[in-house]
Amino acid sequence: MKKTTVAELRAAFIAGEYTPTEAVEAALAVIKEKDGEIHAFLDVYEDAREAAKAADQLYKEKGKDTPPLLGVPIALKNNILMKGKRTTAASKILENYTAVYDATIVKRLLDAGAIVVGATNMDEFAMGGSTENSAFGPTKNPVDTARVPGGSSGGSAAAVAMGAVPVAIGTDTGGSIRQPASYCGLVGFKPTYGAVSRYGLMAMGSSLDQAGPLTNSVADAELVHDIMTGIDGMDATTITDDTYPAVPLKDTYTFGVPRHFLADGVDAEVLSAFDAHIEALRAAGHTVIDIDLPLFEQGLAAYYIVMPAEVSSNLARYDGIRYGLSVEADDLLGVYEKSRAEGFGKEVKRRILLGTYVLSSGYYDAYYGKAELVRKKMRQELAETFEKVDIILTPTAPTPAFKLGEKEDPLAMYRQDIFTVPVNLAGVPALSFPMGTVAQEGKQLPVGVQYIGPLGGDKRLFSIGKRVYDTNK
Repeated sequence: MKKTTVAELRAAFIAGEYTPTEAVEAALAVIKEKDGEIHAFLDVYEDAREAAKAADQLYKEKGKDTPPLLGVPIALKNNILMKGKRTTAASKILENYTAVYDATIVKRLLDAGAIVVGATNMDEFAMGGSTENSAFGPTKNPVDTARVPGGSSGGSAAAVAMGAVPVAIGTDTGGSIRQPASYCGLVGFKPTYGAVSRYGLMAMGSSLDQAGPLTNSVADAELVHDIMTGIDGMDATTITDDTYPAVPLKDTYTFGVPRHFLADGVDAEVLSAFDAHIEALRAAGHTVIDIDLPLFEQGLAAYYIVMPAEVSSNLARYDGIRYGLSVEADDLLGVYEKSRAEGFGKEVKRRILLGTYVLSSGYYDAYYGKAELVRKKMRQELAETFEKVDIILTPTAPTPAFKLGEKEDPLAMYRQDIFTVPVNLAGVPALSFPMGTVAQEGKQLPVGVQYIGPLGGDKRLFSIGKRVYDTNK
């Protein structure tokens, strides 16, 4: 399947020029041809063919009066439960776990007619920024297979970038949809916290996680988000449309750029592409001003205290007793220790240890308490900023995709999330889409721009994103 959009597929299905069966067969053919090298998928669902046949018949009977995703092949990150399918979170500790129910978002996507063709690779338990931390091997970037696709939703990004599917679902705890979108030349969206149910998502950081789409257009991202969104009785954190004050749409917007935040560590060519994007916005009639976000700059430090603390709590359930890998030992403590030692990878262990440390007696107030205070103040800072500007503008990542194995230092890897993690701490929405390419060793690599909106401002981001990106790509 060539890189396409849901709108194009849907129009072809309704016109009878193309069928869901042909679309699914094309998706499976691309996976068979390319995935041996890319490794975007952990599992491929051959039973998608049966769903496609049913969709063919429904189009013959009802035409355009059919669900909005009917017959569209999609892929799911493998930390999202789909009943009867293996769901591993790319970890050996869950290597043979089969989901016993559908995540709320999966049910909503299936009800909308989507056909899931496979489960995508990821950093183990969504911990990483490159999809090199999977227990089942790394994923490569289809743009340049010597480079990473980003993470932790790198498999989902690669599945779309290599042309297997027009939509893949990822999860975003600190940038894990937006950063892979930037590296692979895609659109990626992280919603307002609570807009999308987390029921059936394997928890990493419960106050940070949100599921969202990776697509080839902003319009597709909006369509898929609108299908997944909404209040859910199984997730008490889900919100309604009136949870936050209405965020009006405008013909022109005021964009705020935290220029001082871009002074260090941003690749010169990325900064040049970013400046060109600013000039294009001004030429289109928008206003762009510099803003100060001093606490925003502390986001990375606060995130790497809050997130590991939640990881430590959430992953305590994987103990070798209730489900997943269980390694025999002489006593109960031995089972715990051996199962977790063999089942978890290095990055997961690192974050569990860090999280347990910052939550321990004597350190809770010094570290976790202060990080949560920074988080609270950061939300206040953003709220005040959004009284002056409509959208905050940054590069999505400070560099284009880096080479496989290049970021062995964990701190260097974490630095790639500097513009994305504050968004999750504050719970606000953010959209990433391509702003051009930069030259690296003779290749043109995509880079993304990030639009950050106020709480509940998801529709504003889609509206401006469609005008700026979809109409010009």
